[in-house]
Amino acid sequence: MFDNLLQLIKENAGESIINNPAIPNEKNDAAIQVAGEGIMNQLKGVLAGGGMQNLMEMFQGGNTTSNPMVGQISNNVAQSLMSKFGIDAGQAQNIVNNLVPGVMSKFVQKTNDPNDNSFDIQGILSSLSGTSGGAGILDSVKKLF
Repeated sequence: MFDNLLQLIKENAGESIINNPAIPNEKNDAAIQVAGEGIMNQLKGVLAGGGMQNLMEMFQGGNTTSNPMVGQISNNVAQSLMSKFGIDAGQAQNIVNNLVPGVMSKFVQKTNDPNDNSFDIQGILSSLSGTSGGAGILDSVKKLF
């Protein structure tokens, strides 16, 4: 799942990372990796902190741009970019504002698209929880519907 997420970020990183003078070209792949790790770490943290309901609400196709979890993900990614690449807060915020909401929207859209098998909720929950199959979590998810 993480590889698919990185590919999704790469597809959407044009102006935010690839063509951004704040990130040297030789560090583009590293910046994409940092963004992917930031997204995954924040989602894992939400799940570990008992935020299953919030996570499921996001994946039920709600508006990701106004979802507080997307704001938390953006802050996490911005902090990582600042610490790893030495860019200032304004540049980091600009990058995440142009990257994270679009990536998260497409992430949710692909997860909910029955014709797109690049992401599925069971695989996502398994990746986030570190379990194979995510059976216990999947049972919890089924109860939400």
